[in-house]
Amino acid sequence: MTDRSISRRGAAAWLAGAALAIATSGALAQAPSGTPIRIGSTLALTGPLSATAQVHKIVGEIYVEQLNKRGGLLGRPVEWIVKDDQSKPDLARTLYEQLITSDKVDLLMGPYATGAILSAMGVAQRYNKVLVHHTFGIPSMAKYEMQFPAWSLGPDPGNTVPNTVFDALAAGPKPPKTIAIVTNKFPSLHFISLGAREVAKKRGLNEVLFLEWDFGNRDFGPIASRIKDAKPDFVWVGAIGLDGNLLLDAMKKIDYAPPQHFYMYPAPGPLSQLPEAKGALSVTIFEEHMPFLAAPGAAEFAKLYHERAMKANLPDPSVEVQAAASYTAWQILEAGVRGANSLDDKAIANYIKTHRIDTIQGKLRFDGPNNYGDDLMDVKQVQNGHWVVVWPKDKAAPGATLQVAN
Repeated sequence: MTDRSISRRGAAAWLAGAALAIATSGALAQAPSGTPIRIGSTLALTGPLSATAQVHKIVGEIYVEQLNKRGGLLGRPVEWIVKDDQSKPDLARTLYEQLITSDKVDLLMGPYATGAILSAMGVAQRYNKVLVHHTFGIPSMAKYEMQFPAWSLGPDPGNTVPNTVFDALAAGPKPPKTIAIVTNKFPSLHFISLGAREVAKKRGLNEVLFLEWDFGNRDFGPIASRIKDAKPDFVWVGAIGLDGNLLLDAMKKIDYAPPQHFYMYPAPGPLSQLPEAKGALSVTIFEEHMPFLAAPGAAEFAKLYHERAMKANLPDPSVEVQAAASYTAWQILEAGVRGANSLDDKAIANYIKTHRIDTIQGKLRFDGPNNYGDDLMDVKQVQNGHWVVVWPKDKAAPGATLQVAN
């Protein structure tokens, strides 16, 4: 029996236990009543970021249903109003204005992706609204005092995230000596990829290629050819959404497979199910295996997410970094409202700033620079069609270690 099968059996046991918990939970909760508390947000339901935003939509629907089964917020039912920003930050800005001024929402929830979040943050600041968000990648730009990140990458991800990745590679069977860095110009990807360039130099890696492309690019043939010609030991890809899938497809067409490869913010399901992605690396805060499933509520969430993701025909119905970050954001907002016992945004913000919040990632703090806490990023790899954490060792899936192509 393989370690991987043991891991799956362990996860299955947790999911089975969750089924019983779901069946019995909420039985004693008093049904919410009165005027619904309206929470407004946008998501990139269409456009280049839609593959990942669909994950966040499913998670939000699950959480609001769970919340109402637990009695809602402040004894009132919760209603989520979500609008399609079409992967356009300017449209997200307009829609958040509408949510506040026309729809009269009580609370806000952040959108998906750094550009849209920055737009929403400006609107939230103008109206003194709390904004919890789940995928903002440039902490130094988050100047607003009532914004709170669920994406636990710390205040200096341009340094800490690449170092975590290179630590994992250094501990692997074939530490790379040469590196190619190719990146989307999408703000957070570009920022962290430029950080990776500097960290790689400091760690003695020889950069053999650096390339950039515009957000929305779909022609990866020339990029794949340049990578192949450079012959790197390791390829760092500043990818978002389906960038990684498109690049790997272009590589396949020229009969090239990178020895070791990393993708910053891919659409997790589509990439894990691509045969050419075998051995691909990325960063994560949560994957669907132990020890992560031991967190309170994690197994129940995983079971519910499986059911919804399969109905939605998502490529991979497993809970992973995107789903977990989204769920965490809702946990932070709920904790803030309950802790403040109010819908007053300033009271909610004060509670979140001054308390550690229980989430499926663990207890999070928001008392660091720009309300960021610790960098909790781990390194995961596609193995047997699934993402599993391989670094650090105490977070790795049972029996999982970093694998390198022969």
